[in-house]
Amino acid sequence: MTPARIAVLDYDAGNLRSAAKALTRAGADVTVTADAAEASRADALVVPGVGHFGQCVRRFRAAGLEALAQDWVAADRPLLGICVGMQILYAASEEEPVTRGLGVLPGQVRRLPDDVTVPHMGWNVVTPVRPDPLLKGIGGQRCYFVHSYYAAPSDDAHVLATCDYGPGFPCVVRVGHTVGTQFHPEKSAAVGGRLLTNFVSAVASRSVGVGSP
Repeated sequence: MTPARIAVLDYDAGNLRSAAKALTRAGADVTVTADAAEASRADALVVPGVGHFGQCVRRFRAAGLEALAQDWVAADRPLLGICVGMQILYAASEEEPVTRGLGVLPGQVRRLPDDVTVPHMGWNVVTPVRPDPLLKGIGGQRCYFVHSYYAAPSDDAHVLATCDYGPGFPCVVRVGHTVGTQFHPEKSAAVGGRLLTNFVSAVASRSVGVGSP
């Protein structure tokens, strides 16, 4: 099987190299690039992210990647957003309400409640709430989180897995072939590696997607 060609989008937002290394270990042919034309030749995109919602959105736009991401999602091609890289796919965040996100996923980003320690940092259990190819072999294991905000999809059917920190929140989402994780799979040892392998293998076996919505 030909390896999946995956472009990790470089917009100066943190965890590029660790994400690229983890995807390579998962069997992908990985390119780290800030060039939209180069990225458009890949089979899948990965949007990493560490930091502040507003700052990440502005850097993403300044890198000239917004149209690529919007067209990619509109065409229902496979895309994985990680942490803030997932959050910027939504239209708005309580972290910086005046800044518009990419708006390619329906919903918003909310702050964790004040009755828990914020930021949420460390290992916590990921609990699948519906079967999905992305989560094959994953259930009840701990993954690595570091965040103060989380995605709140407009439709509960978009939620694949939750984390029970505080009142609980979605930590894996899917809309069509766009998927996102609030935790960092590239920092989540074997379970994160399994998720990335699922993503990479599905992209390699199906040129148009990573599984059924």
